[in-house]
Amino acid sequence: MIGKLNHVGVATPSIEASAAMYRDLMGCTDITPKFALPEQGVWVSFVNLPNAQIELIEPYGEASPIHAFLAKNPKGGQHHVCFEVQDILVARDEMRAKGATVLGTGEPRIGAHGVPVIFLHPKDMGGVLVELMQTPHH
Repeated sequence: MIGKLNHVGVATPSIEASAAMYRDLMGCTDITPKFALPEQGVWVSFVNLPNAQIELIEPYGEASPIHAFLAKNPKGGQHHVCFEVQDILVARDEMRAKGATVLGTGEPRIGAHGVPVIFLHPKDMGGVLVELMQTPHH
């Protein structure tokens, strides 16, 4: 059902500091400028790797869901993994039918890549917050 790993989400108190670490320590030169997703309460930047991306996420605004994560992990850390699916609604319905909890209303929202996404509760996913994103139709 799931397709390839698209990205690993990493929460950080500072996208600039994290981007510098990926650039200076690990030699990653293809890092997108940070941009705001106010409706999701995050700043985002992508570290582009040959086979996937690291999505750096920093709190945007006081209501950001990332604040709670950073309260427990002050230096940041792995937040979620994102897999591609062909059809987000089919994937959502299959996951629900198999007993997984879809977060929020279950209605897909537009994610940082401009395509519909949903999140699955970590309690059903081996302790990992899982994002499913619909692949762009070709």
